[in-house]
Amino acid sequence: MKAVKPSAKPKSVVQSVKPKSVVQSAKPKSVVIAGGAGFIGSHLCDALLADGHKVICVDNFLSGARANVAPLDNHPRFTLIEHDICEPLRLSEPVDEIYNLACAASPPRYQADPVHTMLTSVVGTEGLLELAERHGAKFLQASTSEVYGDPEQHPQREDYLGHVSCTGPRACYDEGKRAAETLCFDFRRAGRVDVRVARIFNTYGPRMRPDDGRIVSNLVVQALTGEPLTIYGSGEQTRSFCYVSDLVRGLRALMAVEPGPDGPVNLGNPGEFTINELAALVIEQTGGVSPIHRAPLPVDDPRRRRPDIERARRLLGWTPSVPLEEGLGETIAWFAQVTGTRRASMKRLARA
Repeated sequence: MKAVKPSAKPKSVVQSVKPKSVVQSAKPKSVVIAGGAGFIGSHLCDALLADGHKVICVDNFLSGARANVAPLDNHPRFTLIEHDICEPLRLSEPVDEIYNLACAASPPRYQADPVHTMLTSVVGTEGLLELAERHGAKFLQASTSEVYGDPEQHPQREDYLGHVSCTGPRACYDEGKRAAETLCFDFRRAGRVDVRVARIFNTYGPRMRPDDGRIVSNLVVQALTGEPLTIYGSGEQTRSFCYVSDLVRGLRALMAVEPGPDGPVNLGNPGEFTINELAALVIEQTGGVSPIHRAPLPVDDPRRRRPDIERARRLLGWTPSVPLEEGLGETIAWFAQVTGTRRASMKRLARA
């Protein structure tokens, strides 16, 4: 079966809003990034180093990749610690900020060891909160849109309590992240740590793992290698896709804003696409001719996913700026390089 292109090409939502109260401090800081060798974490490392800060990257490499931070090996303000945050982390040097991005985020990876996934979210988060308390550091928890489960509210606002299975195969991640949020706000209410919680929606871009099982990486790698594109269910389920540079900018804005918000903040692109539409865009941009392979919908897979980002817009002055068409092109180019393939459209241009 051939891919069906959308009748009208959807556009990512792009708005320009001047940020307020989020000016980054000119004073260099010492920043811990748990999960810093991961897809998002490594981009955050780059951004903080570029602004003159010291970065301590902590990763156990279960889902992160050494290659993501290898270019930083000789950077004078970069330190890499191989460590599982389920074990206590002791640092003698001062710490100003902690970003907790440590946890496998794709279903195949977090379901591979569900007990460890839950412990990473609960035990690991508690340990990092205690580290922040000892150092008087600000703490940002990378939560997820998965706390909304298969939502009955659309789009999803931060005050929505969610529709989540606590016993299904996704529960280790969904409920783990919900419990981590509970810990964060309990520490905040007790006056122990200055906490900020970001609920991250689907994010994509260079440095995603080709084998991580996420929808963007799956479809792009399959299209580049000429394999059938796997679409689960009807493909009419929707997602919203935020480019990694926009997400990093949002995380930093949330860490910087004063005072810290007293609740979670959605970070994502409110442009909504069906999976069929995403597949059509991937085929168009790769120039491929891959057929579509239909597979059963996974258990508890959300039917619709789109963030309401009014809180981020109001508190942080943040909105995404990279349209899906542009970000997807950058992502495809990166995957083409790491997989040793070339887009079919590029081959045709080379022959012309």
